[in-house]
Amino acid sequence: MPLLPSSLYGLARPFLFGFDPEHAHELTLEGLARTQNTPLACAYAAPRVDDPVTLAGLEFPNRVGLAAGLDKNARCIDAFAAMGFGFVEVGTVTPRAQPGNPKPRMFRLPQRDALINRLGFNNEGLDAFLANVQKARFRRSGSGKKPMRLGLNIGKNAATPIERAVDDYLACLDGVYPHADYVTINISSPNTANLRTLQSDEALDALLGAIAERRHALAERSRRRVPLFVKIAPDLDESQVAVIAATLQRHGMDGVIATNTTLARDAVAGLPHADEAGGLSGAPVREASNRVISQLRSALGPGFPIIGVGGILSAADAKAKIAAGADAVQIYTGLIYRGPGLVREAAQALLQSRSAA
Repeated sequence: MPLLPSSLYGLARPFLFGFDPEHAHELTLEGLARTQNTPLACAYAAPRVDDPVTLAGLEFPNRVGLAAGLDKNARCIDAFAAMGFGFVEVGTVTPRAQPGNPKPRMFRLPQRDALINRLGFNNEGLDAFLANVQKARFRRSGSGKKPMRLGLNIGKNAATPIERAVDDYLACLDGVYPHADYVTINISSPNTANLRTLQSDEALDALLGAIAERRHALAERSRRRVPLFVKIAPDLDESQVAVIAATLQRHGMDGVIATNTTLARDAVAGLPHADEAGGLSGAPVREASNRVISQLRSALGPGFPIIGVGGILSAADAKAKIAAGADAVQIYTGLIYRGPGLVREAAQALLQSRSAA
């Protein structure tokens, strides 16, 4: 992702892609952290498209968000706000700092506009994360416009046994609750051992039951009910999606994010790095994500909020997510391949499609 207007990104990308992917990622975040809230932010800032939508009782300024995983430590919230996002999701954060999986752990597949990562929830821990969230100024912009919405994405530490995963999620929920517009429960990363088993019927029922009970207590104490979203994988069949949908509704979850990265490799078979372990994102996950979104919409009915993510590299891709049944979209890999101009391009397309409907 560049610190440059989108029109220049075609020139800059070969240089940026000359770096190791994770090193380029770290350099970019450092640049964003240093330039946000300074005149240098004009290098990537863009006017926000006004296309409000209400989801889970929250009004989002527009329907294009940043997916979790790019800013794991919440260092660059104001920079992403300046790019015109209607909402930004940061994390995944775990209770304790952890280094993640051994390097190298991120790989580009440019022939398919794709990435493979096995980062493993590398982050500085809950305390550092919350300190960064509290430093962000986006809610105090003074522009007269409603502020961008902020989602905080929570997970479990790799060292925590899966049988104790609930403890980690509750610790994170306690910490992030006062600072989030919404909270996302990440049970779908393929890069933390056994995490996806939490999507199974009994495990998901127990986890969401405990989280719903804790949310009730937090809401009573704070007199503020924060919506809860659950992020799921694309590697699910229709019956699994139906079970998840029923469980979300049974425990009063407010929305679902579909989807995380995929373990499938059919779309990239034979390409360099295609056999690396980890989650595949970008264009190859687009159709699987859309399929899960469509199945969720059928199972959940028309009113349940769905945020679609996976393979958005153009305005048409964003519109396809909405057509599949999503209410809003998130992008990540598209930023790396297209640059920040994709945010406004997608938001304008969704506004125009709504106006034409």
